[in-house]
Amino acid sequence: MTLLRSERGYSLVEMLTSTAIMLVVTGSIFALVTPSMGTSQAQPEAADQQQRMRVAVDALSRDLVMAGAGPYQGSTTGSLVNYFAPVLPYRMGQQGSDPAMGIYYRPDAFTVLYVPNTAAQTTIRDSMPDVSAEIKVNPQPNCPEGDDLCGFSEGMNILIFDSTGAWESFEVTSVQAEALHLQHRGQQFQKAYEAGSYIVQGEFHTYYLDSTTDRLMHYDGITTELPIADNIVGLRFQYYGDPNPPLAMKPPIGTANCLFDISGDPLLPTLPSTSGSLVELTQQMLTDGPWCGSAPSLFDADLMRMKKVRISLRTQVASPGLRGTNASMFARPGTGRDANRVVPDFAMAFEIAPRNLNLAR
Repeated sequence: MTLLRSERGYSLVEMLTSTAIMLVVTGSIFALVTPSMGTSQAQPEAADQQQRMRVAVDALSRDLVMAGAGPYQGSTTGSLVNYFAPVLPYRMGQQGSDPAMGIYYRPDAFTVLYVPNTAAQTTIRDSMPDVSAEIKVNPQPNCPEGDDLCGFSEGMNILIFDSTGAWESFEVTSVQAEALHLQHRGQQFQKAYEAGSYIVQGEFHTYYLDSTTDRLMHYDGITTELPIADNIVGLRFQYYGDPNPPLAMKPPIGTANCLFDISGDPLLPTLPSTSGSLVELTQQMLTDGPWCGSAPSLFDADLMRMKKVRISLRTQVASPGLRGTNASMFARPGTGRDANRVVPDFAMAFEIAPRNLNLAR
């Protein structure tokens, strides 16, 4: 048997046709693979973006929900909102305090104050001069046995306040028998606190947006300042309060303060309601007085109305190559042009009604 073999070769047209078919098939494969590559780059960044949002929301919620928690042991108990405003729309503390620069409102910063779980809750024994001095405190049933200082210790942050709306913050620099040596965060006390004024361990938490580094920052009111989350490109706080004047801090008839006149009538007006039971407390309302307390701890009397805080946050991905050019989708537009390789900014808003702000007597 004879094996027949074709000696015929391929023409140039056939070679080009087969090559074209091969290129079309290969190109189709790459067209399918390329979007997957873009997605594989974008998805981890999107997950990281959402994780940073969760961290920011958790930090803000954890401290804000505690705002106003006051003494719960001893002769004086109740929310701090019965004495002063525990949520302040600006940065407070030893360093970079906004009130020291005449700033009493920032849309991207707030400070919360509250009393933590502590035995350090009592009153001062003697009247205090308006300069830094040692303070003696009264023993209370809640004080640790054998501890004349009622649990106060060196390095502790404390609050001192009275029924007039005045409050100040201190740091305990040393402890001696039956006395606290206090270092005031300013040069001197702003008023002479009378015997019986309240002294407690206090928590101070300031959150603000550093727009230079796009970071959500936390400040403890003394020296420690740490970033909470990176690539935060939007932060706004809005405040809502009771349209009716606050009832806290009402003095005896014949005595006036920042909230009531000598007849016991409120100085603040009833606000017109728009929708719902609360009204938004605008920047103008929170900076026009009347003013309570004493500098540098002055606060607008309308802050005593506060019942709810609305927080708006916006995060972005770190790489400019994964951010597009559309300014409506990106607060910091980048260089990305492939829809499969960009991750839009992630924005959300949530509201917190601190329970202690609703416990005013």
